[in-house]
Amino acid sequence: MLGIPLGLAASNAGEWFIHKYWLHGLGKNKKSFWAFHWHEHHREAFKHDMIDAQYQRPIFTWSPQGKEALALVVGAAVMAPVFPVAPFFTGTVWYRMWRYYEIHKKSHLDPAWAREQLPWHVDHHLGRDQNANWCVTHPWFDYVMQTRKPYSEDPTGALPEAAKGGLLSRMWGGLMEGRKARQRAGVKAKTAEPTLRAAS
Repeated sequence: MLGIPLGLAASNAGEWFIHKYWLHGLGKNKKSFWAFHWHEHHREAFKHDMIDAQYQRPIFTWSPQGKEALALVVGAAVMAPVFPVAPFFTGTVWYRMWRYYEIHKKSHLDPAWAREQLPWHVDHHLGRDQNANWCVTHPWFDYVMQTRKPYSEDPTGALPEAAKGGLLSRMWGGLMEGRKARQRAGVKAKTAEPTLRAAS
C-alpha cells in the first residue's frame, strides 16, 4: 500500500521533470519529437487564452494531442515490467498518467474550468514566465522545487510565502494550494443557481 503515496509523489515529480526538461528543454529544438509542445501547443494556448483547438481533433492524429497520448502510452509500456514487483506503485502511476491526459485536455477546452481548478497551469501558459509552473494536475512539486509563480494572484509572479520555507513546509504549501483551488471550485458549484429544465 505504500506504493500508492509513492506513486502519487513520483507522478507529480515526473510531470515537473518531463515538462521542464523534455517538453521545454528538448522541445525548443524544432527538429525534436517534443517540439510540438513549445512550438504548437504553447503558441495556440497563448494566442487563444488557454484554448488549444487541436484537442478537439481525434486522438489518433499526428497532432500535439496525438503525440502527447503516444508519449503517455509509451511511458506506461516502459513501466509495465515494474508492475509484478510494485503493483500499487505502478497502478497509481498509470492512473495518474490517464488523469494527467484528461485534466490537461479539459484545461485547454474549458478555460473557465482551468482558472478555477488549475490556476498554476493557467499561470504556466498565460503568465509572463512560461518557463515556470511546470506541474499540471497539482502544484506540489513546483512548491518543492520553488518554481511556482502565481501570476493569477500576483502580477509579479513572486514566489508564494508557502514556497519559501524548508522542504516540509514547501511540500505542505503545494498540497494546500491544490486543495484550496478544488474547495473554492466546489463551493462555487454548490452555491450556483440551479438551472431549471422546461417540462417536455
